[in-house]
Amino acid sequence: MPEKLEIEEKNGITQLHGVNVIKTAVTNLPLGSGVYRMIGDRDEILYVGKARNLKKRVQSYTRTNGHSNRIARMIHETRSMEFVITGSETEALLLEANLIKRLKPRYNVVLRDDKTFPHILINREHEATRIVKHRGARSQRGDYFGPFASAGAVNRTINALQRAFLIRSCSDSVYVSRTRPCLLFQIKRCSAPCTGEISISDHEKLVNEAREFLTGKSKFVKNDLYHHMQTASEALDFERAARYRDRLAALSQIQSHQGINTKTITNADVFAAHQTGGLFCIQVFFFRAGQNWGNRAYYPRADKSLEIEEVLDAFIAQFYDARQAPEMILISHNFPSRVLLSDALSVREERRIQILVPKRGEKREVVVHALANASEALARHLADSASQQKLLAGLANTFDLDAPPTRIEVYDNSHLGGTLALGAMIVAGPDGFEKAHYRKFNIKSENLAAGDDYQMMREVLTRRFKRLITDDSYAIWPDLIIVDGGAGQLSVAQGVMAELGIDALKIIAVAKGPDRDAGRERFFMPGREAFRLEPRDPVLYYVQRLRDEAHRYVIGAQRGRRKKAIGGSLLDDISSVGAKRKSALLKYFGTSRAISRAAQSDLAAVPGVSTKLAKKIYDHFNEQND
Repeated sequence: MPEKLEIEEKNGITQLHGVNVIKTAVTNLPLGSGVYRMIGDRDEILYVGKARNLKKRVQSYTRTNGHSNRIARMIHETRSMEFVITGSETEALLLEANLIKRLKPRYNVVLRDDKTFPHILINREHEATRIVKHRGARSQRGDYFGPFASAGAVNRTINALQRAFLIRSCSDSVYVSRTRPCLLFQIKRCSAPCTGEISISDHEKLVNEAREFLTGKSKFVKNDLYHHMQTASEALDFERAARYRDRLAALSQIQSHQGINTKTITNADVFAAHQTGGLFCIQVFFFRAGQNWGNRAYYPRADKSLEIEEVLDAFIAQFYDARQAPEMILISHNFPSRVLLSDALSVREERRIQILVPKRGEKREVVVHALANASEALARHLADSASQQKLLAGLANTFDLDAPPTRIEVYDNSHLGGTLALGAMIVAGPDGFEKAHYRKFNIKSENLAAGDDYQMMREVLTRRFKRLITDDSYAIWPDLIIVDGGAGQLSVAQGVMAELGIDALKIIAVAKGPDRDAGRERFFMPGREAFRLEPRDPVLYYVQRLRDEAHRYVIGAQRGRRKKAIGGSLLDDISSVGAKRKSALLKYFGTSRAISRAAQSDLAAVPGVSTKLAKKIYDHFNEQND
């Protein structure tokens, strides 16, 4: 047994509980750079850190004083450590950011909302180039423009670009099946290369104009359109002049929505951090091709004792873990590892990346503007959080929970006469609805009876919690489960948990009132008689909001599937799958649903389907299903 050390307490926190573990680990550590992990008694990762000198850094944790309360708690809870040796400090920094983002350690600054940003893709996999919104890996051939801060910003820009440049946006399968121009041609948002209303070469000229606009040559493009408008007007061809006028107006609309347009900033991301009430807000602005492509506020999880520079440092490293960095990054606060992070990103991107703290000029004005946005966003967030915390405390009191829940999962199902069955999960917590964590579940049961809501709920819950059990990194466990339905749905949920050996989760079933009357819902919980809440109870309104959000989400997803089923095929959104390949796939498998469930090797066995295309089809169906 290790020698028992005298225990010192600081502010009620045991300092030396984990020091023996750390002292043992230090003895075999090299002097080089690397990453270390501090692990608790349930094998949970407490902290991930990097160091230029691993031995020296880890040894600093063996001191019995001089630590903040946060570090003292972390040392106290440490039961083991793991290490990765790296070739340089820059490698250590990138690995640390990746591990923090993936493992979400309790004592690190954690980027909570890591949803991918949308881009505009000018897709060149077909002779008639098309413009589409794109998320995820850049696996398709074409030009990518972004990131945009939101899907709404992308949709507005694409709509305006369609009016300005008349580029097609339909899927390849729709394109090849057209015999006459669609509605977009009639409302002057497409030039209809599908039916020969414009030649492929002339359509390509429009595409090139759009690309020039998106790469920053907006002034050149607008001047060219203005020249054509003037020429048409002088030739008394007023109809053609009006078309150029409308295209110019569409381009002006794009720029008017951007709010800020800079002269000296071409490609840059701007990060501004603000702290109030123990919470942090980091506002990120995206500038590409001299245009502002939107902004987004983040609220990273960080201990309130941390300095704002430390939070900004950790946040930016995680932000660029799986994203391309622009050549310039502007920040509101300087931090010690700024040069190191700049070098690490430069090595990874194989081009120079600057991280600057501007002091004057237009760059400073942009950072000040971002700081003002961060301050306002945090003030709104604090007001919303106070109200949300009060609701969660009321929820805990009403439903006999041990503490206010930090993660609530709500489940609902939808189907169309027993077909197109779909399940959904929405997530809520102290920060409101966590839309990045929403999930859809395509019902896969072969023997599902038409409209069997119980079997659908059983499948959804089984798939969700089986994956939680087998993959701890998949997601955070919920504190509370709410299912839409009555005693039957509650019984199904209890049965699933019993089969999987899960007994610590609170489950509530919410049944609609008579005549589906909101305010007369009945609540079912294990060990309690069914009950109702007072009509004006804030907790009742909150649960209704949760249930309605789940219903909205699953109905919206189900309508999308219904629209596809009525107007097309599940294969329509896969590029390179035209009419012939679609016919071959359907002939081989029989139905689109069978194709969606097929293994990659089976898809590759279809005549005309290459191994590469088989992988694309397989990834399409398996990336969107959970």
